[in-house]
Amino acid sequence: MEAKETFYSYEFFPPKTEEGVENLFERMGRMKETGPTFCDITWGAGGSTASVTLDIARRMQKEVGVETMMHLTCTNMERSMVVEALDACKESGIRNILALRGDPPKGQERWTPAEGGFACALDLVRFIRQEHGDWFGIGVAGYPEAHPDVIVDDPDQMKLNYDKDIAYLKEKCDAGADFVVTQLFYDVDVFLSFVTDCRAAGITVPIVPGVMPILTYGGFKRMTGFCKTKIPAEVADALEKIKEDDEAVKQYGVELCTSMCKRILDAGTSPGLHLYTLNLERAATATLDNLGVLKRSA
Repeated sequence: MEAKETFYSYEFFPPKTEEGVENLFERMGRMKETGPTFCDITWGAGGSTASVTLDIARRMQKEVGVETMMHLTCTNMERSMVVEALDACKESGIRNILALRGDPPKGQERWTPAEGGFACALDLVRFIRQEHGDWFGIGVAGYPEAHPDVIVDDPDQMKLNYDKDIAYLKEKCDAGADFVVTQLFYDVDVFLSFVTDCRAAGITVPIVPGVMPILTYGGFKRMTGFCKTKIPAEVADALEKIKEDDEAVKQYGVELCTSMCKRILDAGTSPGLHLYTLNLERAATATLDNLGVLKRSA
């Protein structure tokens, strides 16, 4: 950031099989050669992949040799489990945590805290700072359209919910968060307005846009439906015309992601880009290559 260089990072999720994990590490090894500032690994919904996430994070840091950020959620996590996870990270040299409330466990509509656990990401940030001082770099989630749980149709209520969401984000930053990574979005104006509103609210930490190249039509519809993401009409129309052509969807996804990222970087609001890879390589690296920022190993 001090050198005014564009940085980028990759996000991965824990595969369900041992073979999938090994395939991921092969891909991760290749993607590490493109010079990401860090890579992160998600914590499964409802804490379902906790042990796998920890194992992958350790290997990312020690074997792949990439700066690793591990997601840590409050879902189904008693306080002792959080303590153990943080201690394991410390022992493995993992110095970065993305502190999240987390999604409800599968089959459960509403989120509820574990008995004796943490009720929200703010609690988690406070606890990490209290117990570990400045040893961990802490990231938190930001929601350009507000958290999906509070997105409603009524515009007046929505404005109140959005403002409350930003006020809560400020609390997380004031409690010790070092940076913000955003939920995915497909309307760049929404992201730029969000950054402006965060700055007006006194949030000064870096805000890194989380961007996801469209890979398949079905996957895009599921993810944006789950996150209640606003889809610009021109994007919806373009996809509707090519939704039966998988290769055309992927190509359009890279082109769209490239144009979005260019606008973001040109606006000067963000120092870098965080790419949600869905454990795939081509779309993420093609986007960065199109932007002219992809680093290549010698």
